[in-house]
Amino acid sequence: MFDLSLPTLISRIATLVIALSVHEFAHAWAANELGDDTPRRHGRLTLNPLAHLDLMGSIMLVVAGFGWAKPVPIDPYAVRRRTPAGAMLVSVAGPLSNLLLAITASIPIRMGLIQYSGTTSRILPSVAGFLYEFILINLLLMLFNLIPLFPLDGEKALEYFLPYRGKEILLRLRPYGTILLMALFFMGPYIGINLFQYLILTPALWLFGILI
Repeated sequence: MFDLSLPTLISRIATLVIALSVHEFAHAWAANELGDDTPRRHGRLTLNPLAHLDLMGSIMLVVAGFGWAKPVPIDPYAVRRRTPAGAMLVSVAGPLSNLLLAITASIPIRMGLIQYSGTTSRILPSVAGFLYEFILINLLLMLFNLIPLFPLDGEKALEYFLPYRGKEILLRLRPYGTILLMALFFMGPYIGINLFQYLILTPALWLFGILI
């Protein structure tokens, strides 16, 4: 994942622009469909990358293969007025969009229209090389965002299914979510807990194998 050759960088930057923009647009679209115009009023009901990309999250995606964008603001009370599952549906819309992008990109490979030769130019990735990178990164983004810690989508999705006491625990953990994520991902490997390997990379590679 730490291959920073020029073809890989080009593939990841292009994937970044597409995948994160579609991910955040999916949140905004779902909220809007459920009766919350907050994303539209904040200019987030768009596929324009400039409305969605976060500097640090973009750097992480290019360097490490996973990252994040600016969260879409929603009014959870507005979406829950349409359905009690409103906030959960808005949350899973983002990861689901990444899965759909990965599936769509895998179609020409599964049909045999594009084959991976393992070779690229020194500057540009091959079409197959780009699609492989695109599929894998979208799967990584989907799984990363499903981790049930704030501010990731998985936390909001899990909240819907928990009993009252479980919701209270999530609420108490919420102020420390970012710190916990950073500690688990960057300090965990030093104490033998490689969450990126177990929760994201291994499942992503398994799904990647199924898709292609």
